[in-house]
Amino acid sequence: MKQKQATAALGTENVWRLLLQYAIPSVIAMTATSLYNITDSIFIGQGVGALAISGLAITFPLMNLGAAFGSLVGVGASTLMSLRLGQKDYDSANRILGNVFVLNLILGIVYSIIVLTFLDPILYFFGASENTLPYAHDYMIIISLGNLVTHLYLGLNALLRATGEPKKAMFTTISSVIINAILTPVFIYGLKLGIKGAAIATVLSQTSMLIWQIRIFSNKKHVVYLQKGTFRLKRKIVLDSLAIGASPFAMNVASSVIVIIINQSLTRHGGDLAVGAFGIINRLMFLFAMVVMGLNQGMQPIAGYNYGARQNDRVNLVLKYTIILATGVMTMGFLVGQFFPRAVASIFTKDEQLISLAITGLTLVFITFPIDGFQMVTSNFFQSIGKAGKAIYLSLTRQVLFLLPCLLIFPGIWGVKGVWLSLPASDILSSLNAGYLLYREYKKNKN
Repeated sequence: MKQKQATAALGTENVWRLLLQYAIPSVIAMTATSLYNITDSIFIGQGVGALAISGLAITFPLMNLGAAFGSLVGVGASTLMSLRLGQKDYDSANRILGNVFVLNLILGIVYSIIVLTFLDPILYFFGASENTLPYAHDYMIIISLGNLVTHLYLGLNALLRATGEPKKAMFTTISSVIINAILTPVFIYGLKLGIKGAAIATVLSQTSMLIWQIRIFSNKKHVVYLQKGTFRLKRKIVLDSLAIGASPFAMNVASSVIVIIINQSLTRHGGDLAVGAFGIINRLMFLFAMVVMGLNQGMQPIAGYNYGARQNDRVNLVLKYTIILATGVMTMGFLVGQFFPRAVASIFTKDEQLISLAITGLTLVFITFPIDGFQMVTSNFFQSIGKAGKAIYLSLTRQVLFLLPCLLIFPGIWGVKGVWLSLPASDILSSLNAGYLLYREYKKNKN
């Protein structure tokens, strides 16, 4: 009953307070996740070497693809669950939970088998050289073996937020980060496991929290819980979840392709250390993007519930608040990139050549950050209200229609700087595109 009252409050409580209530735990959790990745990179860069950072950067596309399959199920199902809870359809909500569990099991196993079978050819294609392959290989072997855990962990955490448990979702993520931060230096420095140690720490930290999540969803007092009869895959639940989750999936797949092209271009025009510079830049970009993602996750159940309940005024209000907060966050990122690039790069490495490359990249890539939050929120908003087609369109146009041509043209003219300039150029175009689409949606709902 308590959980049902919590979900019902999504349609009645003050929207600003609701957004803070849901977003703050998510922001903390997402910030912790990004710090988790930053900490790994720092330990690897300082404890293993500059080339190890480059090797780690080579693995980003595979990591993104793993996240893509996780979001395909978890994000799609959590949006669907928010809509069903808004409609008071608790039987369907329980079936969604069971189906998510089974789908993550299937996708996690299949993905791991494929990656492990073709790992080295994949890494070479992604931009690895003879110098960076050993680091990328050692890291991804462990991560791929633990991929099933990662899929389940991410999927169940998304459902925790959707069922009115943002604090428990936050606790799960933060606990995973803390465990990882403790184990990583022990494995790298104490046990001399090098980059493998960082990967082992990642898998163990997520495994411990997955056990905790399963305990929560096994409790019959929870608004939805694991029970017999819900694990059999239902065609409508699977297709609806995948349709809604197709937007973040497409975005992550496109991001993986883009990172492959970036790594290949940087290797060709600047060498292995240029790839390492992108690894540093990407970690900082990830930090601010994850904060905005946390805001989006706070917005998602509120927007989804009220859209399902046909309360458009509340939908518009939560969207406005989220855009304002996201713009503030990304403006902070802009200031860091413009005024403190050396301080940031020096945290990851002592190699002066790598630091110099990272400084140039940070300054150029972060130049359009103040407008990026709007585009990110708009794409997530369409996903939150179940309009998968528009969310997919926004995701793909940024990556494929705008960024890809820039990456194919600019480096040939400006070299490594051309790679960096491609990102802000595409951000300007995609923000204009998002603004047009959002305006049309607003006019439609108003009428």
